Amino acid sequence: MELPLVVGVDGSDSSLQAVDWAVDEAARHGLPLRIVYASLWERYEGARPSLSTGRPSEGIMAEHIAASCADRAQRRNPELKVSSEVLPDDAVSVLLHAAHESFALVTGSRGRGEIAGLLLGSVSLTVAARAVCPVVVVRGGERNRQGSNGRVVVGVGDSTDSSAAVQFAFQEAEARGCALHAVRAWRHPAHEHVDQLLVADDAVSAHEERASTLLTAALRDADRDHPRIDVHRRPVEGPAHRVLLDASADADLIVVGALRRHGHFGLQLGPVAHALLHDSACPVAVVPQRT
Repeated sequence: MELPLVVGVDGSDSSLQAVDWAVDEAARHGLPLRIVYASLWERYEGARPSLSTGRPSEGIMAEHIAASCADRAQRRNPELKVSSEVLPDDAVSVLLHAAHESFALVTGSRGRGEIAGLLLGSVSLTVAARAVCPVVVVRGGERNRQGSNGRVVVGVGDSTDSSAAVQFAFQEAEARGCALHAVRAWRHPAHEHVDQLLVADDAVSAHEERASTLLTAALRDADRDHPRIDVHRRPVEGPAHRVLLDASADADLIVVGALRRHGHFGLQLGPVAHALLHDSACPVAVVPQRT
């Protein structure tokens, strides 16, 4: 059975941007679009909007938002198969449950209660950290959201952490007909001391060459499966989060693996994914590694 692309909505401007992005994404992949509204969204995202002077009940408001988003999606692409529904649970639970039968989940970067441009929505952050399918948080400027740069970026870490992200990034580049820029950050360890400049240059070259070798190895299988993709391999010196944030400025989508760790509050995102979700200049796809 063909899995749908699922987008969570709450009536905010951010979620409307997510709907627009999801419509285009579903069309690229030939997928149906499923729009979901959680009726208890206010528990996570702040006060509900006033849609009329009578301030309608939660049920009426929920149906209005879901129907409006479906109408928006259909007007954007009349050929797309679109469905919408209201589910009686909190937003995180609704989306995490939907993840089990989704190609990917799409959310906005902020909910109704957050300050525009400053905070990542709590729903988006939690879902990206815990979903079993890829999660795309739609953020960044209009040019990036509209796919005007012709570039997908994938951050490549260790092969065990990045293989699912690499496969997803290749699929995205192929669906978009655009170039794929695979980036691996590397750093010259501070504890390495050398006495001569020549030796220092050799050490730097060795670290860069190792990053390049690891990058090639991580891409090998996906490169073979997608021979038509124009792939640019970029080992870049610097902290991984900063390297990828810089790369996001000219990207239509940046893809990273879900580097998760067990802690007191359950599964949590790694620092690189966390930084991108808060500050990326383009939409971010967080792809869990399947074991």
